[in-house]
Amino acid sequence: MKPTFSGDATMDRLMHGSPAAIRVVLQHGMLCVGCPIAPFHTISDAAREHNLDEELLSRDLRTAIESSD
Repeated sequence: MKPTFSGDATMDRLMHGSPAAIRVVLQHGMLCVGCPIAPFHTISDAAREHNLDEELLSRDLRTAIESSD
């Protein structure tokens, strides 16, 4: 089953559901991989914590997840 993007998913669920999301997280300078808070933070939470543009992060995650095999 192909992974789908969900804006209310936690960072942990996104990364477990689609390894392509991990690359995006790292490219944005985030340390969510292995973070104990990742199972609780949504994209919005993570963007706020890392002072990132939430729309840009969401777009990049959506693109990576939806284009992954």
